[in-house]
Amino acid sequence: MLHPDLLEILRCPACAKENKGNLNYFKESWLICEDCGRKYPIVDDIPVMLIDEGNKWIKTAPDALQIPPVLE
Repeated sequence: MLHPDLLEILRCPACAKENKGNLNYFKESWLICEDCGRKYPIVDDIPVMLIDEGNKWIKTAPDALQIPPVLE
């Protein structure tokens, strides 16, 4: 589980400069950007905040995401 203080400061790396880049905490396994829809997996309580990783899941509906995430 991510610490609430960390959730307050994390932003989508692809959106943070132009938009807010706020992230929603989804099922304790994903961070989903409110602006672009990129989805960043959380593996062993560490968010994988790489734009390339977020791009892999951008078209996947939240309910179709793997819980827990499996990195390829």
